[in-house]
Amino acid sequence: MAKAKQVLNDKDLLAMPAKDYMNEAQLEFFRHRLIAMREEIRANSEQTIEHIRGTEVMADPADRATVEEEYALELRTRDRERKLLKKIEESLRRITEGDYGYCQETGEPIGLQRLLARPTASLTIEAQERHERKELQYGD
Repeated sequence: MAKAKQVLNDKDLLAMPAKDYMNEAQLEFFRHRLIAMREEIRANSEQTIEHIRGTEVMADPADRATVEEEYALELRTRDRERKLLKKIEESLRRITEGDYGYCQETGEPIGLQRLLARPTASLTIEAQERHERKELQYGD
């Protein structure tokens, strides 16, 4: 009987030597994390759809306004998640292509701590800060 691959936990991941950066086990760790994020977003989306479908029309304008405000907030959240979903898919593609964990701008390692905090990160902290300064200076 084949032994199932054990996925690392955060502590094991951080305990690995620097020379093991983005080895197969680490890539598998982040692949699992990204897939879990993707599934959670999809489940949230389904809940939103069901919630909106199941709502009664309110006769009272104040009640209707409250419900519509709740919908607007929920839809804004789903829109942010839709954008995150694109980043998740891009990160999964980068894992497949062998580019995950390295800055798209400089090619340097992004770092495990940053990837744990933001698995969809594609820039080092320094490159991200430069990018944000340019956005502030020049606008979109």
